[in-house]
Amino acid sequence: MAKVTLNPTVRRIQGKLGNAVFRLSHTGELSMTKLPDMSKVKWSKAQKEHRQRFKLAVAYARSAMADEKVRLKYEKIAKKMHKRPFDMAVSDYFKGKNLLEKL
Repeated sequence: MAKVTLNPTVRRIQGKLGNAVFRLSHTGELSMTKLPDMSKVKWSKAQKEHRQRFKLAVAYARSAMADEKVRLKYEKIAKKMHKRPFDMAVSDYFKGKNLLEKL
């Protein structure tokens, strides 16, 4: 992987620029990739269903992060496992755990 040092006048770059996508990871590292051409991709039924389940998992995680009590629980769990609270909430949704209902 190539390493790039940007001009100090450019403090942050993210999003699409021409045929390139710039992403900033949660660790602060910048990556640049070629924009994928998804125009000819035909999603299978299983892929569509999984994408829908993932959409629901993200909605659950956003709700969980908005609730202060639930967020604190996820922060404690995530700290022990060296993960991010939002990611733990998404994982819990797929495992069938729902901390929002328990409170």
